[in-house]
Amino acid sequence: MNHRRTGIIAFGLLIAAWIAYLLFQTDRAKRQGKFDSIIAMAAKEFQLDPALIKAVIWKESRFDPNAKGTSGEIGLMQLMDAAAYEWVDSALIDGFVPEHLYDPHTNTLAGCYYLAKMIKFYPECDDPIPYALASYNAGRGRVLKWSKGAARTNSVQFIEAIGFASTKQYVKEILSKRREYQPDKP
Repeated sequence: MNHRRTGIIAFGLLIAAWIAYLLFQTDRAKRQGKFDSIIAMAAKEFQLDPALIKAVIWKESRFDPNAKGTSGEIGLMQLMDAAAYEWVDSALIDGFVPEHLYDPHTNTLAGCYYLAKMIKFYPECDDPIPYALASYNAGRGRVLKWSKGAARTNSVQFIEAIGFASTKQYVKEILSKRREYQPDKP
């Protein structure tokens, strides 16, 4: 009788854990899809792949528009004030204050502007995305140090030449997540 009771309790705990897992997955799916229309609009405006933007947001903030980084990064795409002000100046926006970066729409527009700008710095590369992501994460100056020899134009060799393990992991994780977010092709 005691073993039977223990078995029933264990089974009940297993069911409860499974239900909690399903609720967590459902919440995660809702959170990840919550900003899809904003991402699509900003990606279109800056001619970027929506899956790339979604992957950057996943990595930077896990879809939390109120995220605040340890160095002052704000919002979904974890922007610094200087990057946001570049977008503000280019878009001729009046009355901007950094707190506006907590707005998902504003943050995504500013982040997409900045990422598109980073991509344009590497037109000679076979794939400018890894270079742009490394610039977004570690700064353009570091990317220029890492892109020597074949790594100057070959993105695979560039990723291997990245001097910071955390930036190399950042680039690889976003590229992997981007593939995951790509819509199925018929």
